[in-house]
Amino acid sequence: MSRKVLILVVIAGVLGAVTWLYRGDLALAVMQRGAAANLGSDRIAELPDGLHVLFCGAGSPMPDPQRSGPCVAVIAGKAMVVVDAGTNGARNLQRMGFGPGRVAALFLTHFHSDHIDGLGELAMLRWVGAAHTAPLPVHGPNGVEQIVEGFNLAYRADFGYRTAHHGEAIAPPSGAGSRAVAFEPPADGTPVIVWEHGGLTVTAFTVGHEPVEPAVGYRFDYAGRSVVISGDTRKVDAVASVARGTDLLVHEALAPHMVGLLQGAAEAAGLPGLAKITQDILDYHASPVEAAEVAKAAGVGTLVYHHIVPPLLVPGAEAAFLRGVDRAYDGNVYVARDGLLLSLPAGSADVRRAQRL
Repeated sequence: MSRKVLILVVIAGVLGAVTWLYRGDLALAVMQRGAAANLGSDRIAELPDGLHVLFCGAGSPMPDPQRSGPCVAVIAGKAMVVVDAGTNGARNLQRMGFGPGRVAALFLTHFHSDHIDGLGELAMLRWVGAAHTAPLPVHGPNGVEQIVEGFNLAYRADFGYRTAHHGEAIAPPSGAGSRAVAFEPPADGTPVIVWEHGGLTVTAFTVGHEPVEPAVGYRFDYAGRSVVISGDTRKVDAVASVARGTDLLVHEALAPHMVGLLQGAAEAAGLPGLAKITQDILDYHASPVEAAEVAKAAGVGTLVYHHIVPPLLVPGAEAAFLRGVDRAYDGNVYVARDGLLLSLPAGSADVRRAQRL
């Protein structure tokens, strides 16, 4: 075969491949394989017995392509609960292979909009995803009743649409929406057990997020392993006290030196409202260094930063966010992104990181 003929064959092959791709055949084949793999898998069944922490949302109200609104799934054995229901959290669970239909309960830390704005979607996807006959239990401090009532009212028409369209076998009317399970936040700092199920114990404790009150964090204990999720809070002794000796601390963090850059930019752009907001948020969040100090005081071996402020959008931003942390804490540190999965197998002291999902 001459060189000219060979070139023509190669060109023809490339053109054929391009034409085939243009028709979408490859895309359809990939979609088919992906759907079969995702819908046919049970990610929870694949996990070893123990506690597992999955970040279905690691961000804040600020737009971040790598971090959705606050949402953390805790898997204990084969049961899954969720802490906070931020934007896209439910969809991320579905995308990651941890279907919302498996959610046994939701725990709210407080009622800031970014922690509750995905509640309606989570309840809806849970309901129709597994034909639940009882509403999603939503645990939270006093005031959660009004939150749940509002979402149920907003979604009431859609409940009827779903049952009418898909039938009662798929969308049983009795399972629509959510059910509030309120508890009195401990005023004296004494943690209170708010849920026990299948060997999992959930304990709530009060944190400092004034003027947002009530605001709580949660501790999860299962099979000798333990995780604390701080919720939104400034640095408070309560987190270190409850987290003492636990395996993993998930702590929110805001980097003041980086938020200061946003404040300066807002002022320069003539946006006084945004400038004031970036100033105000400094006093009710913990800095990365302060969260590291809490982890050290608690004797925790692994610290995960969550509810990241500001978004870390450029190369080197994570290093800037962590500036000074290594001088305050010498344990393992992760800056969470959506999809991070950390496993604490029963009968072990390990904290194992999975690939981002």
